[in-house]
Amino acid sequence: MIPPLIVEEALERGIQVIAITDHNASANVAAVQQAARSTELIVLPGMELQTREEVHVLCLFDTLEQLLALQQWVDLHLPPIANNIDFFGEQFIVDATGDFLARDERLLLNSVDVTLAQAWAQVNHLGGLFIPAHVNRTAFGLIGVLGLLPDDFPIEALEISRHLSVEETRRKVPQVAGYPLIQNGDVHYLDDYLGATTWTLEKPSIAELRLALQMQSGRSFKL
Repeated sequence: MIPPLIVEEALERGIQVIAITDHNASANVAAVQQAARSTELIVLPGMELQTREEVHVLCLFDTLEQLLALQQWVDLHLPPIANNIDFFGEQFIVDATGDFLARDERLLLNSVDVTLAQAWAQVNHLGGLFIPAHVNRTAFGLIGVLGLLPDDFPIEALEISRHLSVEETRRKVPQVAGYPLIQNGDVHYLDDYLGATTWTLEKPSIAELRLALQMQSGRSFKL
């Protein structure tokens, strides 16, 4: 997707905050942030990390520097397999206008050779928020893959698929009981925008998101 169009679509839908979370990659985050610079849209830096267990996790940060530090760590553990463009498609890196800069030659769809617990430890060390993604899904969802929620690191929130309500999720996946549930668009095309989670925050930051997930200090969230 083209950065200016990402920003334009979000604003047209009344969305105030988005996160760019490409799969095991961060090279296009700065371009979207730059495209949004003269607008009211806040673009949080992030990544959708795929762990050794083949679980997808949203990793959200306050700063691009934190994300790039995670990227350096991910690069050390990403298998050195070249992308097959004919089979998997292009992996372009673009500037703030959407013009081509380079292509990532690595296959970014692979699992990174780190465990869930190791990934949590690294994201937490960098000051990020670690949220297992679309946990209700059979493929790449934490519960669908492992059949349970691990207890070797704290889980602050779970993301559920856009195709299920909270009530349906709790009925079909009872393991989520007691955990804060958020819902994102998992946007691969502009038509995928959702804007389903409403946050009450003092400012868009990881610390504020944590308070909202815990319903503390007047911060809150709802679907």
